[in-house]
Amino acid sequence: MSVEHLRTLTARQAAAELAGDEGGAWDTGAVRYGLDTFRIVYRTVDPHGRPTTASGLLALPRSGERRLRAVSFTHGTELFKGDVASVSAEVWDQAPALTYASAGFAAVLPDYLGLGLGPGPHPWMDVPSETTAALDMLRASRTVAARKGREMRRDVLATGFSQGASAALGLARSLQAGADGWFRLRAVAPVSGAYAFRDVAIPSLLAGQTDPKASVIYTALALVAFNRLYHLYDTPAQVFRAPYDRTVEDLLDGTHTGQEVVAGTPDSLDALLTARGRAMLAHPTGPLAAALRTTDSVCTDWVPRAPVRLYYAEGDEQAVNTNTVHCHATLRAHGVDAPIVDLGTPDYGGSRHLGSQQAGTAAVVRWFRTLG
Repeated sequence: MSVEHLRTLTARQAAAELAGDEGGAWDTGAVRYGLDTFRIVYRTVDPHGRPTTASGLLALPRSGERRLRAVSFTHGTELFKGDVASVSAEVWDQAPALTYASAGFAAVLPDYLGLGLGPGPHPWMDVPSETTAALDMLRASRTVAARKGREMRRDVLATGFSQGASAALGLARSLQAGADGWFRLRAVAPVSGAYAFRDVAIPSLLAGQTDPKASVIYTALALVAFNRLYHLYDTPAQVFRAPYDRTVEDLLDGTHTGQEVVAGTPDSLDALLTARGRAMLAHPTGPLAAALRTTDSVCTDWVPRAPVRLYYAEGDEQAVNTNTVHCHATLRAHGVDAPIVDLGTPDYGGSRHLGSQQAGTAAVVRWFRTLG
């Protein structure tokens, strides 16, 4: 629908931006080229298949190569509409695009529905709409690249972090199934995902095995976002304690910053959830069970034929490592060799989870460069 050229960076400028992040320097070993970034607004569909729009960032290398391989990067959880690559100037949001484009790839970063310039609330952890948003962003990016005299090759390298790890697997599954007439899957490299939401992620939140504040926010997101799509409760007071029953849904509408969400939520799940809310999560049935089956299907209901690597950081305080182990075991039972890549104990602003995006991006771009 629209394309806006945002920035032109030389290779030196891209490297300086990556190395100068206050949260921790990003690896610049793959930087070879300058790049241009573009904000794209494009047509896609909502979770019910109705027409809507979404936005995303395309970064093209100034490499001189006409034919480019595409890397689709799907981002982790963002609470505020403005904290995504197409509208944010923060290095955290820009770094994957800078890394992959400066290495010579066409970097394609969808914002998902409801984030960036997309209308309405974001359907958090809804893999089907993440998949369609990512696939339609690839299609829009191919059109934009062609207008710039570039051709995006058929092979797609899919990667993503945290929430985006599941989204990357969803996109990979869709590409392998032939959802697009041009693009096909070459490899997939998810980082620090919550692939077993029912069996691992939610139990780890309820058992206090994850960072307390992150647990509160993820739990609130799960109930609010899934309720919008699956109708889990009639009133917020059924699952959220006062005063949060009156505020949490509005707080998680995408118009409040992460700092506002942190300030507006309690520090423990006991202060957030009613007994019914905790029981609903501990023993999912009905609509919630259906939602979780869809979310967890990224490792259970397909057999990847392209190379897969699963990346994680030891002692991740938000996405416990058992998520990755569970996905690895499921794929292995299907006859798929999906090696786990241990990123060690990276740190970004005091978080190993966030550090895994930084370390994972460096590791994934090295792997992608070896694939023909």
